[in-house]
Amino acid sequence: MPIQPLAISDFFKTKVLEQFTASLTAGDMLLSLAASFVIGLVILLVYRLTFKGVIFSKNFAFSLVLLGMITALVIRTISSNLALSLGMVGALSIVRFRTAIKDPTDTVFMFWAIANGIITGAGLYFIAGIATVTMGVLYILIGYLMQKRSEPYLLVLRYDAEYEKNITWVLRRLQKYRIKSKTVSGTSVELALEITLTERANEIVNQANTLEGIQHVSLVSYESEFGL
Repeated sequence: MPIQPLAISDFFKTKVLEQFTASLTAGDMLLSLAASFVIGLVILLVYRLTFKGVIFSKNFAFSLVLLGMITALVIRTISSNLALSLGMVGALSIVRFRTAIKDPTDTVFMFWAIANGIITGAGLYFIAGIATVTMGVLYILIGYLMQKRSEPYLLVLRYDAEYEKNITWVLRRLQKYRIKSKTVSGTSVELALEITLTERANEIVNQANTLEGIQHVSLVSYESEFGL
């Protein structure tokens, strides 16, 4: 008895669709959203505790929670239907996000929120919880260890060019410093130095303000290129 070849369409229906089509219930959807919401709050808490910028953006912080929930919603939906998943991929491919992220740390937290949505959307709640707690503890620990190092400060000196010797006196007493920039405008010079603020350095800064020819002294805390 000859074996009838299986048509491609029949194979597709019996194999592929059966594997990728599943029943999607409201309970599963709510469970994924709830898990993503709780883990998103943990991510938000870690972000708030470790934030070192100038202005804390509540909108960005809340978006971390919503980003995880939306991702979980998408993953849970497309996992129940192959045709819908293909359509979703096509729809998302035309979306363009043009919001500039200046701080690399914010980008890391955005990827963390997306990963939270993907894992909870796939129903791997235990893995999502363990991974989030582990990453949060490690990130806070690294931040704590980095804070033990002396934070860099930016010392800006504006002075008359003819009193360069007074600036040389300041630099010799500082000992450890790094020149970030030097701007000369006519007879006025502005020098920016990266220093570590110690008791000795603070005393030198106070004395520099009393030296002849120095017009302005400012000390600013900032994040260096290699700071956390």
